[in-house]
Amino acid sequence: MKFLRTWAKGSARALAERLGVSPRTVERYRVGQLTNPQKRLRATLLEETGSARNPQARAQVCERASVSGGMMVKMTACFGFTCSGSSDGGGIRVATTPISPTYALQILDLQEARATEEDLFPVARRP
Repeated sequence: MKFLRTWAKGSARALAERLGVSPRTVERYRVGQLTNPQKRLRATLLEETGSARNPQARAQVCERASVSGGMMVKMTACFGFTCSGSSDGGGIRVATTPISPTYALQILDLQEARATEEDLFPVARRP
């Protein structure tokens, strides 16, 4: 939402019209009162951010990640056991890890090529 509002030159009204919501809804997302958009708005946001992305800006970010600092990857995973009554009860955890510039470039290239899980981890063929 912040990206689209910047792209709309700060106009909540113009962005709201484009997304099909009220300007107040745009403001609520901006300040964090709302965080999970409904399906229709989520689809519109994905479509709008995809069409509004600047290829030159993406190239600059990729260049910076692959040359200097790498990038940070944030992931959500379930750790622990799930049996009831256990002191090691399962839980969702958020983990963040740095990725070196070499691997950052590979990840960004695969993302640009729209690689699938099969492309990343091919199944070994049996003779």
